[in-house]
Amino acid sequence: MSLPVDSMAEIKTLLTAGMGPSLQWFPEEVSLSSLAAALVGMANTEGGTVILGVSPRVGELIGVKDPEAACERVFQAAFLADPTLVLPIPRKVMVQKQGMLNPVDLIVVSVPAGLPHVYSLDGRYLGREGAQTNPLSARKLYKLLHQRGTVQFESRPVPDAKLADLDDDQVMAYAQAIGFVPAHDPVKAYELLIRRGCLVRVGSDLQPTYAALLLFGRYPQQWLPNATILAGRFPGAALSGTYIKRDITGNLLEQLKQAEDFIRTNLKTTVRLVGLQHQECLEYPFDAVRELLVNAVAHRDYNLQGDNIHLNIFTDRLDISSPGTLVGPVTLKNLLEARFARNAVISQVLSDLGYVERLGYGLDRVVEEVRQAGLLPPQFEEFAGTFRVTLYAARFADGVDGTLPDLSAY
Repeated sequence: MSLPVDSMAEIKTLLTAGMGPSLQWFPEEVSLSSLAAALVGMANTEGGTVILGVSPRVGELIGVKDPEAACERVFQAAFLADPTLVLPIPRKVMVQKQGMLNPVDLIVVSVPAGLPHVYSLDGRYLGREGAQTNPLSARKLYKLLHQRGTVQFESRPVPDAKLADLDDDQVMAYAQAIGFVPAHDPVKAYELLIRRGCLVRVGSDLQPTYAALLLFGRYPQQWLPNATILAGRFPGAALSGTYIKRDITGNLLEQLKQAEDFIRTNLKTTVRLVGLQHQECLEYPFDAVRELLVNAVAHRDYNLQGDNIHLNIFTDRLDISSPGTLVGPVTLKNLLEARFARNAVISQVLSDLGYVERLGYGLDRVVEEVRQAGLLPPQFEEFAGTFRVTLYAARFADGVDGTLPDLSAY
């Protein structure tokens, strides 16, 4: 699994451990084919970390002379994969070499675990075995195709959609937020969307994918009418009575902002014993509810257009449900550990913007937030093509009869 590598100490720890299935390093001048092979191999296995600026044999820190060009090589290598690999933006890490006054720059590339595609390079399906990148055996390839082998809805070009259907300001804000463009440069900003798998070439034109419209569209509901959040606050424990309702539309970034506003407005304040003191706090931990909303938006099945994401707040519970069941290797019993992204592009962009931890998806944090608030563990369940999470308002809440993940360490 790839790790967040941002410091000299972390780099040295990795180099000391040595190359393996989830770690590979190269000098700056590595060939595109070798770099692409390592990226594809990790993507088809358990993810990993690739470091540029290290001598291949002895692990000596030699650095990169042109970090910007090295990052560009990573993008070029990702483009060689079929389909294109959507990766976090490569990071520059400054490391001090022993015995030298001046530090050197390394480029660190993370390959997330749980990507939704089976990737090939020049027609070869590769995987990692030890420190080597080798063709997958027929058995491993069959298993991988069974787990992942579907064309993701988010990656399809949208009929009749054009670049003008995207919000230029939001595209530019995204590119600037992750440091991809230093100034107002719409051409470079849209180049980022190509690299992110949001735009594909159809004939001589660039066409937005469903992911692009969902993330940056002016009004994605023109193509996906039910790609919305239906939020409600009910006076009792059932879907009845006079209630507060809000139909949240717009692109996903706008929806998340509106949903957060709805949560802040409609969650009640309670007095809870925290340690030895009574403190005022929301009836549910705000960060946990926010995390569940982000998770629903990032991982719902947008190909299912018969229903919305639902956020329901009752007197005794809060539940969030989204169209689509768990996919890939993820089950109700292992969902806190297993990793699989139904929508890799959407998840990566939300990760770039700080909404979601790309490698973890946040459900483990939800469990911890709820535990610290003194509430019952969350309830996770699948039914009728829907995934639902329920939070309970107090420890004495009744009626918890759904399937819970392994919370032995709770």
